[in-house]
Amino acid sequence: MTLIRNLFFLLTAVTIFLPGCEALKTSQPIVPIKEYEKMIVGRLDAEYIGTQNCLSACHYHDTIRRSLDASTMGVQLSRKSGLPIVNCESCHGPGSLAIEGITPEKVEMDAKEGRQTACNYKTFIDIKNIPAQAQSLICLKCHTANATFNLHNWNAGVHAMSDVSCMDCHSICSTFKTGSPDLKVKPRDTAEMCYKCHQEIKAEFSLPSHHPVPEKRVFCIDCHDPHGTTNDKSLRKATVKETCTQCHAEKEGPFVFEHAENTEDCRTCHNHHGSVNNNLLTLREPFLCLQCHSGHVASRNLPKEFKGAFFTRCTGCHSQIHGTDLPSPSGKGRFIQ
Repeated sequence: MTLIRNLFFLLTAVTIFLPGCEALKTSQPIVPIKEYEKMIVGRLDAEYIGTQNCLSACHYHDTIRRSLDASTMGVQLSRKSGLPIVNCESCHGPGSLAIEGITPEKVEMDAKEGRQTACNYKTFIDIKNIPAQAQSLICLKCHTANATFNLHNWNAGVHAMSDVSCMDCHSICSTFKTGSPDLKVKPRDTAEMCYKCHQEIKAEFSLPSHHPVPEKRVFCIDCHDPHGTTNDKSLRKATVKETCTQCHAEKEGPFVFEHAENTEDCRTCHNHHGSVNNNLLTLREPFLCLQCHSGHVASRNLPKEFKGAFFTRCTGCHSQIHGTDLPSPSGKGRFIQ
């Protein structure tokens, strides 16, 4: 009887707590995803008419159309491309109500009066004023599993969680954000775009010792994927060391004599964006080393005048501080050679 009662309580606990654990493991939008989907459906009483029919009614959007045609997205408008057809209504919703009442006579009359005939844009999806998650969902309709490029990690990324939308960095139909008709942001321009939000990182790159990001020799996207990854800080690699050794391969190892506590996270000693100390060190020598090691008197293999001297730059002797395959003269791993 006791066994049956214990099993009953165990099953009850599992039933109650498992759904809660699952909810903690998955990201939850501010409102249910169906609410976001409703925002991007468009007017249900409107019909899809095609981009050509929409633009032939008026020429108010001709400039935007030319920018779109010159972009990577515009290439998909060509049926010869073999890619899924993307047009204005794919993002803005059906357009029949927008051009309702626009006739050739009205366009001609407006032209005589010196103005362009504009469509009723209020019947479209209000892209600029819907939540960031809904804005991104418009893009994710294509860029999830089978489009190039693939944004399958976007929803779990820190940008999506922080109410940043695709349109904060990319402009689909104009050259305002990208500086060119191409939707992609040039690597040389990524830092200025990232600085808009990451002001503290911009300050770190202004310190005396820094990665050459301001000099445009290293880019934010060399280390981070802004579209989200499963790694901490949106790193492109699984660990900090794997990210750093993409450039600093000589420090990757494995070594016969490895520096303890320095095999996975370079941030133990280095501030990765910038520092007031040489080589991006978090503290100056010898204070950095003295956090783990006690000071010692240099007495072996030194000229007589240096016997018993203290040195303030540990790496003057321990030059292979990241690791080495050669023992020191004493036969131990002192990172000397």
